[in-house]
Amino acid sequence: MSAAASREKKRTCALPHMNFRPALVAAMGMLAGLSLYGFFAFGEGSPAGFAVFVLFLLLLLPPFSLRRTAAALGIFLCFALLGTGLVHFAARDYAAGRAEGEYTVSGTVESAAVRNGFASVTLSALYFDGERTTGKMDLTLPGEGVRAGDVIVFTTTVTRNASLSGGDRYARSDFAAGTKYAASPSEYLVTGRTWNVFLRLNGALYDRLQAGMEQDTANFAYALLTGNMRVLDAGFAEEARTGGIAHVFAVSGLHIGMLYGAVVLLLRRWCGRWAALPAILLATGYASMCAFTVSSVRALLMCAFAGGSRFFGRKYDALSSLSLAAVLTLLVAPARFFSMSFRLSYGAVAGLCIFSEPLSRGLRRTGIPGRFSQGLVSGVCVQLVTLPLMAETFGYVSVWGTLLNLLIIPVLPVLFLPLAACALLSLVFPFAAGVLLALPQGLLSAVLFLFSAADFTAVLAGFSLGAGVGVWLALNVPLCAKVRLCAGVRTAVCSAAALLFALCVVLENAVFPGCRIDVSASDRGACALVRAGDTAVLLIDGDVSLSACEDFLARTYGGELDAVCVVTEDTVRAVNVAAFLPAACIYAPRFAETGLSETDIRFSQSFCVGELAFYYEEADSLTLTVQGCVTEFSFGGEERVFADLFVGAGGGRLKYRIKDGIIRSL
Repeated sequence: MSAAASREKKRTCALPHMNFRPALVAAMGMLAGLSLYGFFAFGEGSPAGFAVFVLFLLLLLPPFSLRRTAAALGIFLCFALLGTGLVHFAARDYAAGRAEGEYTVSGTVESAAVRNGFASVTLSALYFDGERTTGKMDLTLPGEGVRAGDVIVFTTTVTRNASLSGGDRYARSDFAAGTKYAASPSEYLVTGRTWNVFLRLNGALYDRLQAGMEQDTANFAYALLTGNMRVLDAGFAEEARTGGIAHVFAVSGLHIGMLYGAVVLLLRRWCGRWAALPAILLATGYASMCAFTVSSVRALLMCAFAGGSRFFGRKYDALSSLSLAAVLTLLVAPARFFSMSFRLSYGAVAGLCIFSEPLSRGLRRTGIPGRFSQGLVSGVCVQLVTLPLMAETFGYVSVWGTLLNLLIIPVLPVLFLPLAACALLSLVFPFAAGVLLALPQGLLSAVLFLFSAADFTAVLAGFSLGAGVGVWLALNVPLCAKVRLCAGVRTAVCSAAALLFALCVVLENAVFPGCRIDVSASDRGACALVRAGDTAVLLIDGDVSLSACEDFLARTYGGELDAVCVVTEDTVRAVNVAAFLPAACIYAPRFAETGLSETDIRFSQSFCVGELAFYYEEADSLTLTVQGCVTEFSFGGEERVFADLFVGAGGGRLKYRIKDGIIRSL
């Protein structure tokens, strides 16, 4: 090694491992506090997830001065405590409110999706029997006449969404959205329109697109402009998700960035550095029309920071901008942390901030064309952070995701900007809507034809990362280009983290000698997967839906089931769900006429599947005998204290494995 190289190495090792960014430290502290609260209060996440914050703190410490180290630790701790306190009060507010019962309810339609004679609606600004009530409500309404911005009133029985204490991820999603209530009134009355002109604009946009385009294309255009995927055909929406391009329909940096950039480009010649102001105002109105979704707020704040930096002649730092946007969002709405949209939106941009520079340098040396390499770098950077989150939440990893994004993202400006301009003009000149929307109609029809002609639903599914999610995210920290580590240290840390990740995945998914039981239970029904050796049996109750079963299997098991066993008084309903699952046969406690002549349904009080022996104590209770150990499953409404394993509403995802002849919780 030359003397110059030796001096450079010593200088690099003597530098702080990470530049001191107060906004980044504050954001990481707040995320740590929210994660800690979620783990203890909701059973959300695993202890391995805190490895990210531990590594972050370790990289901040040496060799900073004592003053800077104290400042970093102080900021981190203060914002961790702040995040914990804010989410605690948010959880208390979510648990408060009106009890279940019959009320006369009025509210404003925040978003609506109409299809097949029904409307799926999110209602805000709620009044119960004339008194203001916090929170939002999910509604299913008859008819297709309701629009965003309508004020409606109805009388019906209102239910509360699931409790957060049960560990139900659907409940956490409702908490993040602030949705406390649900109802399905048989009739309603539209009493007026909201004062919010942007919500009214949303409703008018839907009507104008439906009048000027074919229905499928109009729904596609509306979803692309507003982020409301509920209007899309179910099959197309599923292809978009499994194809890894559902983010195209989430109003985010792609949309707001294009809008902001186009306005700045058009006005820069006349307005100079002031061009950012009208661009921000337009982007704010657009985000308001989309009900200020998490991704739109994040993109709006980052555009505002970029415009402010340019205006004052300061250097723009994307990582600090992202961190400050996260802090501001969580200060106002800490529950947003528990939504997948928050994690995927901020995770994707974080991947771009910390990995794009080194990957771009590496690809430039290969001679790959610039535009293609830029798209490839963006796709890989996003996947480095979001892939484990997607796998653990949705139970699958898209096979086509990176390739489709290489094709879709460069084309998106060609789709979005003309569509946005033509849609706006059609609102101003409704008599010319058919002509104005002809161009986007043709472009969007071509995209729909592509998706109808090809199958992009190939996914990798049937596995769980478990603690590997935290290890994977922790692995990103030493790989980050913003972290200065000696090559040997970086290699050692990354190698250890990679081995630990592989070990976590094996332990999470492998079935060792004995019996493994994975359980999922919530107010949407309960199911349990029992595995011993090569045998797999799924137990379901009468309330669980087909989608809940498929989601559970996608996250836990990707193979063929040897049997599905229904454990419920409502045999017919459960058998109809089981018939669509990948199983060799179905077992039920008593005979019932199902009409499924081609399905192998066996009615018996006791049966064996491999080394697993089952016996129905009652229709909603049965025992499992394996390797001399007896376990009772009770899917009834009340807990049986003598049961080895109870599964009921509000339960969590539990794991059990036989050890020394006893089924033990892991």
